[in-house]
Amino acid sequence: MRAVRSTGDRATWVRVEEVDGPPGAGALIDVKAASICSSDLMYVGFGLTRILGHEVAGVKEDGTPVVIEAMFGCGTCQQCRTGQYNHCPTHPDRALGVTIDGGMAEQYRAPEERLIPLPDGLDPRDAPIVEPASVSWHALRLGGTGPDTRVAVVGAGGLGLLAAAGARAQGAPEVAVEARHAHQKEAAERLGARVGTEGSMGTYDVVIEAAGTEESLHRCAELAAPGGSVVVVGVFTDAQLSVPWRAMFHKEIRLVPSLGYCAHSAGKEMEDAAVMLAARPEIAQTLITHRFPLEDAPEAFRVAADKTSGAIRVVLEP
Repeated sequence: MRAVRSTGDRATWVRVEEVDGPPGAGALIDVKAASICSSDLMYVGFGLTRILGHEVAGVKEDGTPVVIEAMFGCGTCQQCRTGQYNHCPTHPDRALGVTIDGGMAEQYRAPEERLIPLPDGLDPRDAPIVEPASVSWHALRLGGTGPDTRVAVVGAGGLGLLAAAGARAQGAPEVAVEARHAHQKEAAERLGARVGTEGSMGTYDVVIEAAGTEESLHRCAELAAPGGSVVVVGVFTDAQLSVPWRAMFHKEIRLVPSLGYCAHSAGKEMEDAAVMLAARPEIAQTLITHRFPLEDAPEAFRVAADKTSGAIRVVLEP
């Protein structure tokens, strides 16, 4: 069977190779789609050579359509037992596409307890974006998003746009997005967000940092209201990060790092995100901008990495 492996070289990105059997361990899934995350591009740049893929959806042997909850956890520690498996100390050792092979393949095996059945109306071909939608959903919940909160999102890649959609689903009456590119601005408007934050400095209760730059973090502090929250989903690779302390101090802003997703008293965040996507098919229609067959994975990665391509989420279909 075929799988997509990182070459560890941004000149070639990935190669499609034959493997002896499905990567992973657990229940067998026929993969219908896997989307390319900016993290996958980062892993290639780090020189890693695993089979990639943590945004994966498919069908079990009994015909049940599912999406994979990529935060595996050990299942036995205190964090896992209380549903906070994103805090499991074993997570770094079981990170799909990083420390273990991921699911960008024709078939994959995953723990049964990490398979989320898809709600009616959500096609498995669109369901890989449930995973990043869950990341954004978790960040919004950490920030306290609800009917009485104004939300701003800085950064309009896939995570940022999914945060805008998630904020509306969680009841926020006003959602604004700061975006750089024309196709991102158009996507934000299609998802019901206002483009730009003009005239609204210091008025947002929840600000989602989704760009992963010092500039964007400082911008978030400017936008946050006194007592507001800046929740960070952007990936920062520089450990020596400059924090906008003066603005945070004078406005008593909470700075909240957000890692993945987990469960809560009413269920799992990935279930919540899947319900949102099933109810609003225009989200997948807007964010999945390119589809490629698995054998064209090198071209798919090239397009995903090209800021001028108009790509938001690129999907591979075995």
